[in-house]
Amino acid sequence: MSEPPVLEIRDLRVTFTAQGREIPAVRGVDLTIERGQTLALLGESGSGKSVTAKAIMGLLDRPGTQVRCAAARLGGRDLLAMSEEERRELRGSAMTLVFQDALSALNPVLSIGDQIGELFRVHLGVSRKEARARSIEMLTLVGIPAAAKRVDDYPHQFSGGMRQRILVAMAVALEPDLIIADEPTTALDVTVQAQILELIDRLRRELGTAVLLITHDLGVAAEVSDRVAVMYAGRIVESGEAGELYDLPAHPYTAALLAAIPDLDAPASELRAIPGAPPSPAQVPPGCSFAPRCDRASELCRTTRPPLVPLTAGSGRYAACHHSEEMLDAALA
Repeated sequence: MSEPPVLEIRDLRVTFTAQGREIPAVRGVDLTIERGQTLALLGESGSGKSVTAKAIMGLLDRPGTQVRCAAARLGGRDLLAMSEEERRELRGSAMTLVFQDALSALNPVLSIGDQIGELFRVHLGVSRKEARARSIEMLTLVGIPAAAKRVDDYPHQFSGGMRQRILVAMAVALEPDLIIADEPTTALDVTVQAQILELIDRLRRELGTAVLLITHDLGVAAEVSDRVAVMYAGRIVESGEAGELYDLPAHPYTAALLAAIPDLDAPASELRAIPGAPPSPAQVPPGCSFAPRCDRASELCRTTRPPLVPLTAGSGRYAACHHSEEMLDAALA
């Protein structure tokens, strides 16, 4: 029998309640990630990427939040059938989340060694001495110089890039099946950004870990991902193999994102921006959410929401657009 996907999510929906109104932030998201695979989740700020990540991790338990899902499996284990305590035990061991703001994610009053060591003590029951030794090993693994000395330092004593490396060290400490990296290179310079991405990709190759990379940087996604899912207004509007999706986008939103990337070989007089702004989750249009910003929009787009369907059987390409075939035909003509 073939190995089940590391992560399988079907029809994920997240709704917030504010002032008596229900606000759908995530609307029917499907995700599948195989072992050793990186899936990049792309989209503008506010499209629902981080909410999706926190829902998968089970971190949206605040009042007024509803999380519903038709199916949620981690390596074949049914997350929906688990108790909250059982899911809590999986966090940090089988699935981990790398937050985008390392300084906020780390506890300022505990040393780095204590924070990494807690993973080993809680999940593996090892002694403090052994937890400290393993913490030094993890810091060395992610490239922290003089790890044996710096293990007793506090978060504010590290640079932004080093703090991000520490979060990655905590994420991979117990060799999880799934790493969710939520904008792991935000506010880092390009050199450190490349180092962090290479570190995550190297650990994926060596450990066979599945990675869900959340980003709005198309360059980052192209560099490290096997598959790409493009998210807009709480829905996935296109997904497929990274190279094919970049070469032949089948959704106008994907095409607009790619067109906005500056071309150094043929620089334009001004950057191409997508007109308008994403809709508020509280006021999603009745048809296609991208229709108000789309130059291909028809009356059908404004009244009928397109489902996410395969472009061709067995191709692995999916798009939620009434005009996907027209776009592909025009690109190939």
